[in-house]
Amino acid sequence: MNGVATTVDHGDSLAGFTIGITADRRWEEQASLLERRGATVLHGPTIRTLPVDSGSSLRDVTDTIILSPPDVVVANTGIGMRAWFAAAESWGLGDALLGALAESRIIARGPKASSAVHQAGLEVASRALSERMDEVLDLVREQLVPGQIVAFQRHGEDSPDAIARLVDGGARVVEVPVYRWIMPEDVAAATTLLAAIAAQQVQAVTFTSAPAVRNCMAIADDLGIGETVRAALNGPVIATMVGPVCAAAAEDCGIKSCVVPGSFRLGPMIRALTEALHDRGVRLSANGVPIGLTQTGVVVDGATIGLSEREHALFCELVRNRPGVVSKSDLRDAVWEPSTDDHVVEVTMGRLRKRLGAAGEGIVSVPRRGYALRP
Repeated sequence: MNGVATTVDHGDSLAGFTIGITADRRWEEQASLLERRGATVLHGPTIRTLPVDSGSSLRDVTDTIILSPPDVVVANTGIGMRAWFAAAESWGLGDALLGALAESRIIARGPKASSAVHQAGLEVASRALSERMDEVLDLVREQLVPGQIVAFQRHGEDSPDAIARLVDGGARVVEVPVYRWIMPEDVAAATTLLAAIAAQQVQAVTFTSAPAVRNCMAIADDLGIGETVRAALNGPVIATMVGPVCAAAAEDCGIKSCVVPGSFRLGPMIRALTEALHDRGVRLSANGVPIGLTQTGVVVDGATIGLSEREHALFCELVRNRPGVVSKSDLRDAVWEPSTDDHVVEVTMGRLRKRLGAAGEGIVSVPRRGYALRP
């Protein structure tokens, strides 16, 4: 965050980059992963996760499943399965539910759902390696006998197409509603993030669920900036998806250019985002001269200029706080040891300005306050 010194590994540094986060769940974990790399985070949740009223529909479904155990269980999400088991335990039905599912053929949509099932003491018959619903349904239908009961754990939104495919295969489907995804109650933070995307003031945005993508573009369309946001996400702002399900939703929404990690988790997503940003470099301008910030230097008006580690770190601090003023003491604490003399900051800043050429004039000295990178 602005003015806060951050220690990062320069090999995967995101200093100078601003990243948007659209998630509501576990967004702090994302922010921590990014900030540890030196990034500035802008949180604008485009989704809200709500538990289903545990006193009504989920309890009724659980009672039904205990009385008539399913032949097949579709475990969609880790959070959903854990929440279901926890709710049953709170009603005194934990053992009864696990007993009812013990003989079921459990199909997990991915490793998180599979892990939740294993932690509950149940066996997973098959797991969709792609985490796509189509693969899950194929696995279910491979051995489905007409008339069998399929318990389908919903993953936050209605899935009419998936249910229709199961019914067409002869299944009697029982939907298990554990939580649901809706629009955020207050879209002010999402509006701020979308305005930053449209103005290309963020270099990347992360999405960890398909509804977050759809809600994001719905809010943008309502604000009248949908096409501008799409153009930014298909251009200079990197749209980063946690997996192929998100990427498919993005494509449906008109976002054709996405970064998707090989493993569909937060850690790999942040690493893939870091690599993409380093490959592309952040774009800004100083004194009217275009600058690209890379991992080890800058590209000034098309010319690559290598910087020393200290010079690069100084410039990253100015970029991170632009157009605000950064004090010499904050720069010293971020780049050197606290005991370093301010004269060292001044000398290194002077050397940085010279290396940047005409763009260096965009680094201005503010008397008795510090330095600022002004466009």
